[in-house]
Amino acid sequence: MRRRTQFLSVAITAVVVLAGGCSDQKPGTPTPVPSPTPPSAQLPRDGAPAVTDPIKNTSGAETDPCSAVKTAQVEEFGGKVEKTVTDNGGLGKNCGWIFEEGPSNVNAGMVVGNKEGLSSLYAKNAHGDFATFKPVDPIEGYPAVIYGTTGGREGFCNLAVGLRDDLVYTVVPQLYSGNPMVNDPCGLATKVAAAAIKNLKGA
Repeated sequence: MRRRTQFLSVAITAVVVLAGGCSDQKPGTPTPVPSPTPPSAQLPRDGAPAVTDPIKNTSGAETDPCSAVKTAQVEEFGGKVEKTVTDNGGLGKNCGWIFEEGPSNVNAGMVVGNKEGLSSLYAKNAHGDFATFKPVDPIEGYPAVIYGTTGGREGFCNLAVGLRDDLVYTVVPQLYSGNPMVNDPCGLATKVAAAAIKNLKGA
């Protein structure tokens, strides 16, 4: 009897900093107050790398996260998929692919509720919020980082890729004995992220 599959919700705490403006105003000579600078104009920061070729056409995958990566591609990387599910998370929709060799699965999607992209992760790391934080080689030219609030667990990986300075795509495999990628969950995450980027750029 298979254990019940539990999905790890992809959730990144977004800290949105708005820069305000002020002025010294004398009676009779009103001075316009500068409009707040959009957060995206202040990015990247906290040591996060810039996304030099931002992917702008992401609305379709934001609405339908399973459209970013074809099930056949996921099967090529991690084995036969039994079914897909969509998780309407508070920070964005995610697609979950459940492998037949359960309870292994991989969950991926865009964290649209985080308007600071990779900068939010770098800021959290600077504050000591992560036990694991490892920038990795760019994926299809896009900056990426492996992160986590706990130490590495066999079969588990949290990967975030910056699609734009203000948007990340996260991939979270949860693999167990029997899955061909159980010893390299971050390798699976990288393959899924690469497929998503190629598909999004071709859309």
